[in-house]
Amino acid sequence: MNRPRVFAIDGIVPVIDPSAYVHPAAVLIGDVIVGPGCYVGPCASLRGDFGRLILEEGVNVQDTCVMHGFPGTDTVIEQDGHIGHGAVLHGCRIGRNALVGMNAVIMDNAVIGESSIVAACAFVRAGMEVPARSLVGGVPAKVMRLLSEQEMAWKIDGTLTYQELTRRSLATLVETEALAAVEPDRKRFDMPGVQPLIELRRQAQAGEQERESGAPHSP
Repeated sequence: MNRPRVFAIDGIVPVIDPSAYVHPAAVLIGDVIVGPGCYVGPCASLRGDFGRLILEEGVNVQDTCVMHGFPGTDTVIEQDGHIGHGAVLHGCRIGRNALVGMNAVIMDNAVIGESSIVAACAFVRAGMEVPARSLVGGVPAKVMRLLSEQEMAWKIDGTLTYQELTRRSLATLVETEALAAVEPDRKRFDMPGVQPLIELRRQAQAGEQERESGAPHSP
């Protein structure tokens, strides 16, 4: 079994719940607490050498994410938080069921409200407070609007997919040697219903046009 890279500093040792999965290429230092069912992806850096880093139950922190904070602060991702590839969290709080998009930056003392979405590449300035169920985007970030039911459902499905990845990784992910050639009938990952949000919107628009015209839609 591959073990994650975990480092103590000043006698403080990271904590990983046995039901969580932390990739062996991730790095955890010091005051880091990873809760039940969490996923921490490859090359994520969780540096608890100044403040405390807390991942509550069901959180995913994807590949190349960075978490850090000032001395005496807590950087917290609440239950079912979803942190996309390459995001940076510094001394902030991410509310329950919220999503931080790819390469977004959340600065000190910012609070992302419950069930909100921060768009990819957004810059959330220090001290900003985002209301619950809001869409936030831009540089600097601004609250754009409330989320739709479709966006809420899509976010929940995405988080469930990563929670399942935690279980898949614990059960089957092992270091191995690469094959020299592609096998005949090579297996694919079958995940029905997991689609980009833009594709779900396209399908919804097509369905609406079909209902309005009364005619079958041709893809």
